[in-house]
Amino acid sequence: MKNFYITTPIYYVNDLPHIGHAYTSLCCDYIARFKRLDGFNVRYLTGTDEHGQKVENAAISKKIDPKSFVDNVSKNFLELTKVLNLSNTDFIRTTQERHKKSCEFLWKKLYDNGHIYLGKYSGWYSVRDEAYFQESELIDGKAPTGADVEWVEEPSYFFNLSKWQDKLIELYDKNIDFILPKSRRNEVLSFVKGGLKDLSISRTSFSWGINVPDNSDHIMYVWLDALTNYITYSGFGVDEEEFKKNWPADLHVVGKDILRFHAVYWPAFLLAADLPLPKKVFAHGWWTNEGEKISKSLGNVIDPVKLIDNYGLDQVRYFLLREVPFGNDGDFSKSQLLQRINSELANNLGNLVQRVVSFCLKNTMGKVPNHKEKFVKEDLEIINSFENELTTLRDLINKQKLDESLKEIWQKISKSNKYIDEQAPWNLKNSDIDRMNTILYCLLESIRQIGIFLQPVMPDASNKILNIFDLKDSERSFKYLSSRLISGINLKKQNPIFPRIET
Repeated sequence: MKNFYITTPIYYVNDLPHIGHAYTSLCCDYIARFKRLDGFNVRYLTGTDEHGQKVENAAISKKIDPKSFVDNVSKNFLELTKVLNLSNTDFIRTTQERHKKSCEFLWKKLYDNGHIYLGKYSGWYSVRDEAYFQESELIDGKAPTGADVEWVEEPSYFFNLSKWQDKLIELYDKNIDFILPKSRRNEVLSFVKGGLKDLSISRTSFSWGINVPDNSDHIMYVWLDALTNYITYSGFGVDEEEFKKNWPADLHVVGKDILRFHAVYWPAFLLAADLPLPKKVFAHGWWTNEGEKISKSLGNVIDPVKLIDNYGLDQVRYFLLREVPFGNDGDFSKSQLLQRINSELANNLGNLVQRVVSFCLKNTMGKVPNHKEKFVKEDLEIINSFENELTTLRDLINKQKLDESLKEIWQKISKSNKYIDEQAPWNLKNSDIDRMNTILYCLLESIRQIGIFLQPVMPDASNKILNIFDLKDSERSFKYLSSRLISGINLKKQNPIFPRIET
């Protein structure tokens, strides 16, 4: 089996999970599940980023120690993985001992390679963004994100980032898909060509973080600490053979606001440490709520847990993945969510399954019927549709065109609905039973294939569909697409897969 390693960013524990965290995790989960069904050994990492000045300040404001604070908040993100039904293979915390060891090992490697030196930092720093900004980057005295900045002067270790400018440009030029979408690639390329300065990678003005090896007066810059999580999970600094087997990552999925850290600082750190680079960094956009920017002050933060409680898990998973071209900004609209649930899930998919299975339960003794007739052209288009589309769907997933892959699947569902309306098997009960059975066989086979392909996006609903045929777990992967249903097997009755939601 080929390996495939995908990551979310690790989420900062200064607040509760929101729709943005859920969206990133679900996009990764869709890709991870698709790859597993396609025969890959998938490693899918998510977790929490728990160090830094912002966390220390938040803990102080609540009058508790930082470790107790991050323990409490990290639980919410761990619980979210269960609420979203994620298939992640690990959940990392930057306060874990394994991570501390990896960070120390990376620091020593960078230091021994001559890429770290001690100096003094003077400049603008945003506590909210945990990021340094040059004077030229400030907008009306604030960070580009709108966060407040403060002037910081303190002793600091520096990483010689300026040395890696040409090598990074060479990396982007030789690997055109290293940063996607292309618009984000152009932003990063412009930033790097504008000139890189050496990066401050330690702080002395607060204490919540991982100590710099051999100098406990300094703690590591939170982003050097955080980015290392991707190689911690791969065994870096603990098990060299495990690390060689599991690194590099195939895909880092991040929000566009933290692309610079992943596409500039991270590859520079890895190059300086003589380590392989991740194969791709993909930056997605932000969500608004009914056309308005999401913020606490407006009171329009979207709680993914409440959303799922109100509309259903698979319904929310489908909406978030289908609604926005992956990489673009998106707008959450309750009316659009209801439209997709009622039109695409209840009417299009749910109704297809319900009408076919119910008809078979009444007219074929509840079994998959025999197809004595030879398949005609229209039949073959239905029963071969997904098998023939696997290459197309693979390509879309590999290019992170998640919404387009779902659009492709729904075209096949629509074709099955058109097929049943045109063939009208209910009109053949008394005139041509063999033809009726052949049509029903083709429709059931189409539903089986639909169930297989919907597993990555809607695991629960697709399992209900596949359970109709009592398929074993081993018979639900893509390699079984061409294994046709056996006539005579019993069909199991299911309640409606997607009930309509009345507005």
